[in-house]
Amino acid sequence: MMVATREVTYDVDGLSMIGYLAQPNGPGPWPAVLIGHDGVGLEEYQRQRADDLAAHGYLALAMEYHGGEVFFDRPDAMLSRIMPLLADVERLRSIGRAAFDVLLAQPGVDPDRIAALGYGAGGKIVLELARAGVPFKAIAVVHSAFPDNKVEEWSNFAGTFLLCTGSEDPICTPEQILTFGRALQEAGIDWRAEIYGGAEHAFWAQPRKSDGSLAEGTAHSMTTVPGVSYDPKATMHAWRAVLDLFGETF
Repeated sequence: MMVATREVTYDVDGLSMIGYLAQPNGPGPWPAVLIGHDGVGLEEYQRQRADDLAAHGYLALAMEYHGGEVFFDRPDAMLSRIMPLLADVERLRSIGRAAFDVLLAQPGVDPDRIAALGYGAGGKIVLELARAGVPFKAIAVVHSAFPDNKVEEWSNFAGTFLLCTGSEDPICTPEQILTFGRALQEAGIDWRAEIYGGAEHAFWAQPRKSDGSLAEGTAHSMTTVPGVSYDPKATMHAWRAVLDLFGETF
């Protein structure tokens, strides 16, 4: 399927955000997916996910929440931006809602067929949107940060969840996945989990050289938070699981 892409600029949280929109050619209506990047920033991987989703017949918006900044090789600066956001639910929801409104405003979007995909902090943003009542039909989160496990706050959600992480992820552990999943289960929600053996945090992020270009192998030469390494098999399995979830849903 032919795909059209463009940048989309919008203002929220005192910053001008530069999102990335990918859509199939044609009038639609198309099911749509809101994508939240991880703490490093909106980089090529999430743009490729949007492109791939568009090639599968979805209109996809990769939101942005650093005002165009990408924190390669600067984990301390990244954490200085991310940690206050994660601690402020209303800011997260405001950032997510602004991107969601941009997605809904696109010609060709089917407002009754919306899904979300989030990585790391971007996972928590889409989860907070769902907790606030955004009617996603499906949510996939990969090594996500999680909101409170209050069963009653999920009782009105009618979509399906996919929760993914690596068995060796020290930031989003399998135990956290199962704890959150049990809360969803008690709320009567359809959920599933995938744990990738041997994979660490951000297992989809390919190593890069100091100039930002991709490097060979699995070890990162740039400075990262602890417990990060590239795992191509886990990357492939997670993406297939996301496509399967959205395919089943729509």
